[in-house]
Amino acid sequence: MHQLAQVNVARLRRPLDDPSMREFVAALGPVERLAAVAPGFVWRLTSDGVHGVCVQPETGGPIFVNLTVWRDYDALHQFVYRSPHAGYLKRRSRWFDPTPQPSTALWWVPAGSEPTVDDALRRLRHLRDHGPSARAFSLRRRFTVDGRPVRAARRGGPARVPDKTDHWARTIGS
Repeated sequence: MHQLAQVNVARLRRPLDDPSMREFVAALGPVERLAAVAPGFVWRLTSDGVHGVCVQPETGGPIFVNLTVWRDYDALHQFVYRSPHAGYLKRRSRWFDPTPQPSTALWWVPAGSEPTVDDALRRLRHLRDHGPSARAFSLRRRFTVDGRPVRAARRGGPARVPDKTDHWARTIGS
């Protein structure tokens, strides 16, 4: 069995102890509690009991790294875009500078795994350098556990995994 790991990074406008970051820092606890009870939530990276970690890259200011594991994409999507978390997401420009895109990477891990920050950042670099693949993919271009691409959902319809007939139809131009 596998679960979905996700990492997202954001370049902080100011250090976390700066007064302009107060609203973001105050939201960490409530968002953590919201995630912890969200259907499909499995695990999150913490540093000193606080959500996420800050890393200092060779260039630019500190990067906030959020690393979590979810049962599947639907559970992650519901939390990110359909819970009160979405309101904070809409206000992210208050706390974060523009970040090179993509700023989020997804990949499958064996159930019970806790990815490291180094592995997560390698996955994100792989996605940036090579585009979506089974090794690291994006929110919009996903892959199944067995490496098959997930076709985008049509409006109102579920996303689906192409089958062999899809491949042959593309090959012969039908």
